[in-house]
Amino acid sequence: MKVVSLINMKGGVAKTTMAINIADCLATRHGKSVLLIDVDPQFNATQCLMPPDQYISHVKDDGDTILKIFDRSQRVIPSTVADSSQSKPKKLEDIEVVNIKNNFDLLPGNLELYRLEMAPGDGRENRLKNYLQTVCDDYDYVVIDTPPTPSVWMTSALIASDFYLIPVRADPISLTGIDLLRSIIEEKKDNFDLNLCCAGLILTVTESNTLVFRRAKENLERDKYWCKYLYQVSLPKRTGIAQGQLEQTHILSSDNNDAKRAITAITTEFTNRVEDDE
Repeated sequence: MKVVSLINMKGGVAKTTMAINIADCLATRHGKSVLLIDVDPQFNATQCLMPPDQYISHVKDDGDTILKIFDRSQRVIPSTVADSSQSKPKKLEDIEVVNIKNNFDLLPGNLELYRLEMAPGDGRENRLKNYLQTVCDDYDYVVIDTPPTPSVWMTSALIASDFYLIPVRADPISLTGIDLLRSIIEEKKDNFDLNLCCAGLILTVTESNTLVFRRAKENLERDKYWCKYLYQVSLPKRTGIAQGQLEQTHILSSDNNDAKRAITAITTEFTNRVEDDE
């Protein structure tokens, strides 16, 4: 099982779009069993994979979400007819995922992550890794959608991962942040003794006929560090991609042939990179 976190500290770089569609392509085109985990408290990936009514029912029925992994506290259940009892946290191996389609499961996100305090040293940052150890025989790939902030949730995702993949917009402001991101990741690797590899850098929301795109690509190709991580194919800018996702329609199911070719090529390059790293 290979675990990859999609990571960037800047929003609007199509991080969630890439996470969803790489997972979908792995399952659909490559026949791999895939689990997508939504660690972003904004839970955008979940909203793109589960219709609102389904998600509301899932939560009302006490269906499992990412919150069950991190919130391990016991709670008192009051009763007017009997003594109060305690609700124990669910065992990690008993946490149930949501099936999205053949070969593709989701552990949904949860807005309540915002309310959960995680004190340094309490061990919670290792719980996602501990959970993945219980499902290591069930999946070929785990794709983690992380928040766009250097938070404990991002740290937990990196601790649980073998690889990280960086989507970045082809504009000067976005590109200036990738070196800072690299330094933060290197710090996490040192602090937690992580064997974590970069699976690449993908230009997203691109307009290939613009000077901005050409200069951004040329700058990365000349960069001594990032040149070896830059993917050959970029994800084109298409307003229909974002609109379709909120209706649970993803790139391979759309009529956008350019985007289909792009996500197929990107996913193939991703698999080649992580498999060559073995």
